[in-house]
Amino acid sequence: MTKVGLHQYPPMEQVIFGKPAGLALREEAERKGAQRVFLIASRTLNTTTDEIDKIRSALGERYAGTFDQVPQHTTRDSVVEAAGHAAQAKADLVVAIGGGSVVDAAKIVLMCLEHSITDASGLDGFELVSTPQGPRPGPFRNPKVRMIAIPSTLSGGEYNAGTLVTDTRRKLKQIFVHPLMMPISIILDPAITVHTPRTLWLGSGTRAMDHGIEAVCSPRGNPLVESVCLRGLRYLYDGLLAYADNADSLEARQMCQLGSWLSAFGLQCRVPMGASHAIGHVLGGTCDVPHYLCTAVMMPSVLKYNKPATGAAQKLLAEAWHEPEADASELFARFIARLGLPTRLADVGVTEDRFGLIGNNAMLSVFTPANPRPIKGPDDVVEILRLAA
Repeated sequence: MTKVGLHQYPPMEQVIFGKPAGLALREEAERKGAQRVFLIASRTLNTTTDEIDKIRSALGERYAGTFDQVPQHTTRDSVVEAAGHAAQAKADLVVAIGGGSVVDAAKIVLMCLEHSITDASGLDGFELVSTPQGPRPGPFRNPKVRMIAIPSTLSGGEYNAGTLVTDTRRKLKQIFVHPLMMPISIILDPAITVHTPRTLWLGSGTRAMDHGIEAVCSPRGNPLVESVCLRGLRYLYDGLLAYADNADSLEARQMCQLGSWLSAFGLQCRVPMGASHAIGHVLGGTCDVPHYLCTAVMMPSVLKYNKPATGAAQKLLAEAWHEPEADASELFARFIARLGLPTRLADVGVTEDRFGLIGNNAMLSVFTPANPRPIKGPDDVVEILRLAA
């Protein structure tokens, strides 16, 4: 029986690796003719290291300003504030330098600039919503200002056109998406990651693996996505273990960066994610679990729940992780333990009395209907949570 499918290439121009971040960014600004480059940076990188100073110096007269007040989980208030500073600076290129929250902020800042959004409620109605006909994006216009990402962690959100922003009024993390929120370029410099805390690096690496795992297991994947993601998952498996043995190794760090890039290939080509993403977003937005720890505590249980529908795909995962005869769920759980990351929901402060709320909120996610094993209601989400308790 022949297969039927579709592959969509992302609206991103290039990934640059092996060059110092400042040099690569200056060359990109020159290539795009940008005269007012506005940085949205990690506060830690900006105030405790010289990495942002080096980038400002490399940009020279093209540098227009810096905002470094993005909190974890990227709140609406912070992105509206960042957009105000970018507008005042007359930014014609936005650059995210930092982890996933900073990258998410830069993406939605493009849309705040385009639509002149100046308060948090201005984003109402633009969020991605789940409908019986499938996900429905908000009515964003094409942004005139684009962005470049220089990631300092491995979560991989820079490789897709969506962003996660928390509505603090409801403690709900929402998705906003537009094809041109995808960075035009991504710059991978392992040297800028040496300041990233160990647990954040390892945890964000497992979050990057989430992208690859859910793409390989998705019924809407294709041979190209499967092949690229499996290679990325091996890079991450080997690279994270090598980093755990020697955090000073730039080679191990670059291996992890390449793995994050390849593992995100399905996500950037619009292969839908599943239950791990749906639940992880709720754990962050509703229960304040750091985003980079969600995969560590949830993925073994999601794999276990999905095994009846994804047995063949899980064999490919085990093969990528060098143990083709192993159970993928158990293998991933052992891997998490070897990295020294939390392995259960209780380890990150989520107790069973929250499971009902998590289940209800997860049903609002556009990823829940895309899970390879159907999730019919909150009780099915609670079943997965109990596996991870």
